[in-house]
Amino acid sequence: MNNKTRCLIIDDEKLARELLQEFLENFPEIEVLGEASNGAEGVTLIDKLKPDLIFLDVQMPGMTGFDVLDEIVHEPYVIFTTAYDQYAIQAFEKNAVDYILKPLDAERFKVAVERAQTRKKMEAGNLEDLLGSLRPVRERTSYDAHIFVQKSEKLFSLAVVEILHLEASGDYTIITTKSDQFVSSSGIGKLEEIMNPDIFIRVHRSTIVNINFLKEIERHFNGGMVVKMQSGKSFPVSRTYAKQIRKKVV
Repeated sequence: MNNKTRCLIIDDEKLARELLQEFLENFPEIEVLGEASNGAEGVTLIDKLKPDLIFLDVQMPGMTGFDVLDEIVHEPYVIFTTAYDQYAIQAFEKNAVDYILKPLDAERFKVAVERAQTRKKMEAGNLEDLLGSLRPVRERTSYDAHIFVQKSEKLFSLAVVEILHLEASGDYTIITTKSDQFVSSSGIGKLEEIMNPDIFIRVHRSTIVNINFLKEIERHFNGGMVVKMQSGKSFPVSRTYAKQIRKKVV
């Protein structure tokens, strides 16, 4: 089994691409799948090759790095490589692993790569949940009206319709209602399987919300979205699940 981290380089500067290739020769655990010299080509390669990681320039003619992230379907880890420091906040709002400035420094580059590798290993533990989220949403025709949740030494029968949202916390899931919170030992992917997808929608790898308690969806200037609940709680929407939300827009 190939456990290498597969990556793409997307940068309009030939010298920058060559330097990244040179730096990556010091990381045998990383496999370079290819490179793109503009954003449009980058989008095509990302969705075709589905890399684990991309090294992405911000300022490119025709299509910025942020435009690339808005267009892709596949969702890789992202390390921005750019000469402009003013986009750092925007980059991390896009859930970037790191943001490194040109001229590139080998030691700083090593730190960024190690961060990406660490995040990949940490999230690999949630693979079962992620695979569960890919199931056909209509494979069940009925859903439990109540579930049993534990608090202290007692089990409570909780009406599913009273759940506001579910949040992953390591191997556990925090279930929130209007008046209480419960911690389930089941992963969020397993709980998603027993929730009616017409009511409970996944907005992020770690978050499921009940649309009956959703107040509004806010679009940010950078193309991202945030769901706001009636309770005042807000959750970011990842690019992977934003497409599901858009399908509900009439």
